[in-house]
Amino acid sequence: MPRLDGKVALMTGAAGGQGVAEAELFVREGAAVMLTDIDQPGGEALATRLAEQGGRVRFLVHDASSEEQWKDIVSETLAAFGGLHILVNNAGTIARQGIVDTSLAAWNRTIAVNLTGPLLGMKHCAPAIRDSGGGSIINISSTAGLTAHYDAAYTASKWGLRGLTKTAVLQFSPWNIRVNSIHPGQIADTGFFQSGGEAFANAARAAIPLHRQGTPKECADLVLFLASDDSSFISGAEIAIDGGYIAAGLAGMRNRIRAEYQQ
Repeated sequence: MPRLDGKVALMTGAAGGQGVAEAELFVREGAAVMLTDIDQPGGEALATRLAEQGGRVRFLVHDASSEEQWKDIVSETLAAFGGLHILVNNAGTIARQGIVDTSLAAWNRTIAVNLTGPLLGMKHCAPAIRDSGGGSIINISSTAGLTAHYDAAYTASKWGLRGLTKTAVLQFSPWNIRVNSIHPGQIADTGFFQSGGEAFANAARAAIPLHRQGTPKECADLVLFLASDDSSFISGAEIAIDGGYIAAGLAGMRNRIRAEYQQ
C-alpha cells in the first residue's frame, strides 16, 4: 500500500528543486497535495503534470510570509480535500550577505519567508491536522541551522527554525502531531545551489566526506519517511542530510591537509 494513502499534504516552495521532488514522491505514494509557491508558472505546470499522471493536486500562489494567505490556503485545502495531515515548510530564500553588508530589507525578507512563514504555517495548519486525526510537520532547515554560514539572515532564520521546531513538539504532541526538522547541506539542481556559484560548490564538495552533493530526490525520500507512519515515534529530531559534512567535514579536511603536509 502507498505510504501516504488517504493523507492530505500542504507543501510550500513546491515549484522548484526539493519541492518538485517532494511533490512527485508524495503523489506517487498516494497523498492529495496542495502545492504552493510564489512561482505561479512553475507551480501550475507541476500541478498540471502531476494531475495528468493521476495525482490529486492543486496549486495556489502563496507568499509564505502572509498570514492572510495562510488562512485562505488552509481553508482551500480543507474544502478541496476534506482534511489535512501533513505540512512541509519548504519555502525559503537566501540573500548571501555577511553581517556588515546585510541590508535591513534583505534581513527582513529572509526572516519573513524562512522563519515567520513556518511559524504561520504551523499556527494555522496544526489545528486542522489535529482535527483530521493528527499527522506530521516537516520543517526544512539547513546545515546553516547547525553551524556557521556566511549569510547572516539565512543563518539566523535556519537556527530559529530549528528552535521553533522544538517548541512545536512541546505544544503539538498532545494533538498527535509529530514535528521534525531536516538540515540539507549542498543539494544539487536547486536554486540555492546554483546561486552559490561554481567555486562555492567545488569547495563544499571537497569538505563533504562523501565527496558529492546530494540530490533533491534524497531529500524527498527523507521528507516522505518523516511524513509517513514509518517514523511514528520520531518527533523533535533534527536530521542532517549532508553527506557527513556536519559530523566529519572538518576532521576530514584536517586529515587531508595533514597528509599533504607530510608528503
